[in-house]
Amino acid sequence: MAQTPTDYRHLLLRDVDIPDIADIDVYIRHGGYQALAKALREMTPQQVIDTVKASGLRGRGGAGFPTGVKWSFIPNNVWPHYVTVNADESEPGTFKDRQLMERNPHQVIEGAILASYAIGANLCFHYLRGEFMQPGTQIFERALREAYARGYLGKNILGSDYSLDMYVHFGAGAYICGEETALLESLEGKIGMPRLRPPFPALYGLYGKPTVINNTETLSNVPMIVQNGAQWYRQLGTEKSPGPKIFCLSGHVKRPGNYEAELGKITFRELIFGERFGQGLMREGTQVKGILPAGASAPILPASALDTPLDYESVAAAGSMLGSASVIVMDDTVDMAWAAHKMVRFFKQES
Repeated sequence: MAQTPTDYRHLLLRDVDIPDIADIDVYIRHGGYQALAKALREMTPQQVIDTVKASGLRGRGGAGFPTGVKWSFIPNNVWPHYVTVNADESEPGTFKDRQLMERNPHQVIEGAILASYAIGANLCFHYLRGEFMQPGTQIFERALREAYARGYLGKNILGSDYSLDMYVHFGAGAYICGEETALLESLEGKIGMPRLRPPFPALYGLYGKPTVINNTETLSNVPMIVQNGAQWYRQLGTEKSPGPKIFCLSGHVKRPGNYEAELGKITFRELIFGERFGQGLMREGTQVKGILPAGASAPILPASALDTPLDYESVAAAGSMLGSASVIVMDDTVDMAWAAHKMVRFFKQES
């Protein structure tokens, strides 16, 4: 998988800059678990929620809903609470969460612990695609064991009165289980079919109890927010779309791969043709014909949208949606009727 050169200092794809950061000792040497220590020793759960809310972090799984607002919906008069991390990653063209779990797993784990602490959950589940079982899950589960051994998971974390257990659960390759309520049904051992809403998972989630469901990339942002503060985070990206984002680039490009950039600071053109990113189309003499900005789930954009900034508002104004930023590029050899037919067949099969 192509990687962005190290002239950009990564905040999410830190494995590009820091070799072996999947190892807990390397992660700790580079500031790992400091945000967790800060939260447990200096912040109440409500202060963590308020900090994430003030940061403007939006869900990176597709919907873009404000993360701190979602956490604040959890009631304090119904227990227990749960956190479920959505790593199903079913959308065609999306492959960012797998890289995070395989190459920087402790940042994912630390973010999930912080989310669990914030809402008062003592159980957290990572829901992964079954296809991730080998070798990625071995790496992620080893990281979980390391976190337990160092006192970042389990009873009385870092000497506090807070305890948390964290587990991995596998799906079976069903696209629909990327939808959060279908994910909950699957996690409960039922057929993965979406629930009618309301009630929403914040009130009636896993096992009928209040549940926060966040995407893997979303929670990977949380340690840096807690450590550095909301205003620091808001310096990145745009006012309405703060922070860094991982863009999954594939299709007819020379260098497909995961690329990190601040939201709103690059365009489709730069992502596809930029030296730090896709480096142009793979076939000489061709032109961009269509762009799928969010995998198969979003309307196709024409080449006239190449200069659209990559943030939630700008892509929506262009007539599509950023979603999980799984950008699939199609050149002018593609028959768009054929492409639409392929996507319709996919959704017919998977829905």
